[in-house]
Amino acid sequence: MSDARLIQAGLILAIDTCGPSGSVALGRLPGRDLEILGQIELAGRTYSATLVAAVGELLRSAGTELRELGGIVVVNGPGSFTGVRVGLSAVKGLAEGTEIPVVALSRLEVLSRLSGVPSSALDAHRGEVFLRLEQMGSKVNEILAGPGELAAIHPAPVRVAVCDDGAAAVLAAAWPGAQLIAVPAPVAADALRLGEARLTAGVFADLALLDGHYLRRSDAEIFGVEAEGKPAMAAS
Repeated sequence: MSDARLIQAGLILAIDTCGPSGSVALGRLPGRDLEILGQIELAGRTYSATLVAAVGELLRSAGTELRELGGIVVVNGPGSFTGVRVGLSAVKGLAEGTEIPVVALSRLEVLSRLSGVPSSALDAHRGEVFLRLEQMGSKVNEILAGPGELAAIHPAPVRVAVCDDGAAAVLAAAWPGAQLIAVPAPVAADALRLGEARLTAGVFADLALLDGHYLRRSDAEIFGVEAEGKPAMAAS
């Protein structure tokens, strides 16, 4: 899909189903400034049942159709395995038949740009965080980190953006000197604002290779591997 389609259509859809709750948003590029036309919040654990319907509602309210979209921005993790997979499956289904260009964004990057703080963290549960480190003179890294990994990072970032209590608690314990910048959890409209520049620049994802940005294996993979290494219990 060419940049000309995006410029002509000017309509961009964003989908974020990575967090405890999700959202879809529709925006327009009438000129240089992005206009948010609407956003619909999605309750957690209902994405598979509500996501496509919410997209249809947004398009109808704007008086447009799927084929008129100039691009789709999808947040592909890290976060809930199920949420990430539902979002990616929906985006691939929407984009493949219509050849709509897609841009994929890390939720950590969206959080950083929303806060204006280079480093950010999200609760990964189990006493761990999904961490984005962007420090001067080094490349950006996004990792899964627990207390041991955090203690090994030198120097620790001076400021870190957080949007949940879990990440804040883990970082406060590991890095008591760091300033934690609390901001609202990022939503689809925030992803639109970050992703529209990449769409306009033609930095598109390859749908055949597009996958979740998980940073950790699923429970099935973790416990499946562990179970394979254990002898079967004898029947009593």
